[in-house]
Amino acid sequence: MSAGDLDVRRADESDAGAIGGLLHDFNTEFDEITPGPEALADRVRELLAGDDFVVLVVGAEPRGLAVLRFRASIWTPGLECYLAELYVQPKHRRQGLGLALMNAALDTARRHGADYIEVATGEDDTGARALYERLGFVNRERPPDGPVMLMYEREL
Repeated sequence: MSAGDLDVRRADESDAGAIGGLLHDFNTEFDEITPGPEALADRVRELLAGDDFVVLVVGAEPRGLAVLRFRASIWTPGLECYLAELYVQPKHRRQGLGLALMNAALDTARRHGADYIEVATGEDDTGARALYERLGFVNRERPPDGPVMLMYEREL
């Protein structure tokens, strides 16, 4: 791996095709429904035009991504940041790309005006959980011994 392989940058519209491909691969890997890479690329182009959606990519030819969503916070004057997706291609994992993306995501969220960042992951995704915990994320109310926090979702 060369030094440039760990370079993280903010994506722009010209990256939409690569981002669509990575998001499609992510959902396919985890047996989730995907509208396909082209439809995802089109949606990414739309969302990148706003100021509440940021995609970070790692590698000269993107090998991974972090998708950040921002919204006004109820509890503070700042923004909330939600790490909607973090993905590194399987053959490039355990080489520091996820850590590089996460550090860049934390810096980007701060620069964007966020007071905190949230992420959800599956209980069995031990690699992601270890990375998040290494970076100070907690899944307990009133850490370290409070109740475990759960995230729920429902299609509408």
